[in-house]
Amino acid sequence: MTGLARSLRNIAVSATALLAVAAAPAHAEPKAEPKAPEEFVALRSVDPTIIQEMRYFTPHNFVGEPIDGYKKPMCILTEPAAKALHKAQRALLRKGYSLKVYDCYRPQRAVDHFVRWAEDLDDERMKAEFYPRVDKSRLFEDGYIAEKSGHSRGSTLDLTVVRLPAKPTRPYVPGEPLTPCYGPKEQRFPDNSIDMGTGFDCFDTLSHTDDPRITGKQRAHRDLLRDALVKVGFTNLPEEWWHFTYKPELFPDTYFDFPVSPRSLHGKHGK
Repeated sequence: MTGLARSLRNIAVSATALLAVAAAPAHAEPKAEPKAPEEFVALRSVDPTIIQEMRYFTPHNFVGEPIDGYKKPMCILTEPAAKALHKAQRALLRKGYSLKVYDCYRPQRAVDHFVRWAEDLDDERMKAEFYPRVDKSRLFEDGYIAEKSGHSRGSTLDLTVVRLPAKPTRPYVPGEPLTPCYGPKEQRFPDNSIDMGTGFDCFDTLSHTDDPRITGKQRAHRDLLRDALVKVGFTNLPEEWWHFTYKPELFPDTYFDFPVSPRSLHGKHGK
């Protein structure tokens, strides 16, 4: 091969290589996570005294595993809801109690996780605790699972009341024996909440706030929680003693999907 021919061949090979590089797909950048509107805050930045036990960050929930979208164990709410909760907390502290939140803002991807779990009728690993008297095939029909949740709008939360000084609650160990959420308090999974008659997320009619079978101290405790929150603008979901929504909602028609993380929030709101 002559020198001229060799040079021409090298030029052709280089050109082909350049065309191949140009035609190759660009390296995909990681998809940026959505951010919360500025009206959302970390509850701890408004009231650090409210106890937080974020159940969906852990495997101790009706699914039995950490739920999609919960990157940190923190409560995020719209600012008006957080400030109203602070008022309720101040009133309860004077009586020797504290609020404890189980769940606050819930991303849509978490709701989607619930839906996938509910459609898998073979996965009943947590049935003995959370829905022992409900056939899993009825979770949608009975209203325990839905494709949308008010939690995703940012002004709804699940919570209870703890007597002070608060005793620690031991962590759930996956695979440990489970007991019904509606049993006597001393037989249910340990929780430092005062006795509300059932545990949190108990899929049972005994969880209805005004179920007539709930009497005595259990009834007084439910009324204590509801009265404290209603006074500052929250409304209770009648089917769940733990479920409250602050009204008026800032985002009554928007279901957000930013993850539960300080990075989802703006500046000081994420502290």
